[in-house]
Amino acid sequence: MRFVGVDFGRRRIGMAVSDATGMLARAWRMVPAAATPAASAVRVAALVQPLTGDDDGVDAVVVGLPRRLDGSESDQAPSVRAFASELARLTGRPIVFQDERLTSVEAESRLARRERDWRKRKAMIDAEAAAIILQDFLDARAPQHAGRAGHPHEW
Repeated sequence: MRFVGVDFGRRRIGMAVSDATGMLARAWRMVPAAATPAASAVRVAALVQPLTGDDDGVDAVVVGLPRRLDGSESDQAPSVRAFASELARLTGRPIVFQDERLTSVEAESRLARRERDWRKRKAMIDAEAAAIILQDFLDARAPQHAGRAGHPHEW
């Protein structure tokens, strides 16, 4: 059970991948965004597609949905939804939206602890944000799937 996480941005798209058990997310890569959400989806689909063929293929793609602090969708949300729609069509995989409020701030904080050079942090921040988005999704679904993985949720 594998998942891919995506932090869609106008300039860069961060990507993360889960382990085969669907429990842990890790930053994977950064992809330059294209001129349109649909063109960006083509770039991301080209990376996701090879992962769908192995035994631990991708079950779904988790896309960060930008929201304001009050919970309403931000101005970027329609572009993210257009991107996700095209990505679903291209990969044949379900898309799950995950609230991405403050993930970039958290990603910057995490990276600052292990990388002092801000230029290097900037190059990694989108993939780290994607990993946070994906881990939030995995953590939210863990209680309902704990028994399946051989880890009983109650004794």
